[in-house]
Amino acid sequence: MTVLRQALWLTHKDTRIFFRDGFAVGFMFLLPFLFVFGFSLALRDLNQDDAVLELFVVTQEEAGISSLVIEALVAEGETALRWVEEEEARAAVESGEWVGFMAFPADFTASLLAGRPTALEVVLREEEGEVPAALRGLAQSIAARISDQALFYEALARLGGEMALPTALSLVNEAEGATGVEFEIVRLREATAFRAENFTLSGYLTMFVFFGATLSAEAIARERQSHTLERLLANGVRREAVVLGKFIGTALRGTIQVLVLWLVGIPLFGVATGDEPLAVIVISVWMALASAGGGLVIASLVRDPRAARSAGILTSLILAPLGGCWWPLFTTPHWMQNLAKLTPHGWANDAFNRLILFGAEFVDVRGSVVALFGFTAVFLALAVLRFRLAPD
Repeated sequence: MTVLRQALWLTHKDTRIFFRDGFAVGFMFLLPFLFVFGFSLALRDLNQDDAVLELFVVTQEEAGISSLVIEALVAEGETALRWVEEEEARAAVESGEWVGFMAFPADFTASLLAGRPTALEVVLREEEGEVPAALRGLAQSIAARISDQALFYEALARLGGEMALPTALSLVNEAEGATGVEFEIVRLREATAFRAENFTLSGYLTMFVFFGATLSAEAIARERQSHTLERLLANGVRREAVVLGKFIGTALRGTIQVLVLWLVGIPLFGVATGDEPLAVIVISVWMALASAGGGLVIASLVRDPRAARSAGILTSLILAPLGGCWWPLFTTPHWMQNLAKLTPHGWANDAFNRLILFGAEFVDVRGSVVALFGFTAVFLALAVLRFRLAPD
């Protein structure tokens, strides 16, 4: 209780001093809004209208099951599918006009009727992107559907020899509705237009919460250099209380920063909060806690105030782009997404993108909560081990 009481007293003192510093308050609360406004304005016209994803399908058969399958797919009102000639498709892919197409082989119907294996062909000019993924998914869906029906009728034919004929015919009649290729389209929500504010606010919130925590590292180094921390120790304040008080104070200021940025940013920029705004708040608070721990680690490793300031700025500017504060992580290469997981910024921004842009639920981002808790625990452990009250 003594340690906690002393820590809360130090928290109150540091918080009062902080809010008297106009530069620090402006840096933590005003500057993030200027960044969000500027970059949102620059990205406002980016990808406003999604282009229709058009897929091309060909068949090498004159007639057969493949024609029936394609007709069923083209008849779907929601499917942007075009049935074209093979020569036209290959020429368009070779010229670079199309990304690719899917083709039924010439022996598709004969192989199915004879019980022989067959394969669908996906011709691609490039491997990555939406069109290649959609064509592969379409081919896999058709192959799986036809394979399931083939197995069903094979089993039905075998059962026909073991049961009464009326029973077998009854099963056949019930299975008539299962023929053909069918797609069920389920609309979970109306698509919303791209808005840069939906990722810039959360990204710069993450960046500036960590940036603000580095200010505490400079303040701690200054107190150490002026022997203020030693005087606290001489007056009966325990070392553990100093570490805990600095952590709570930094985390409190970060939490206040988070609340202000969300409460002002949501109505000011029209930012969405997803289906579970409480999860957004939980991730934000845990990011503030992890940032407070990171600030303590910097303060425990660096003694000089100017060195602490430089280390804080350098660390923040490296981790911000690496962790997806300047751009959505899902637009970066896989190696960069994996590298971002080494930072608390990466876990926080990944959770924000899932919640705000893709409508994820809290259970979908619980891994980020665990990761941020782990960063906080590791940072605190390092700070406790390395923290010194006296200058070297």
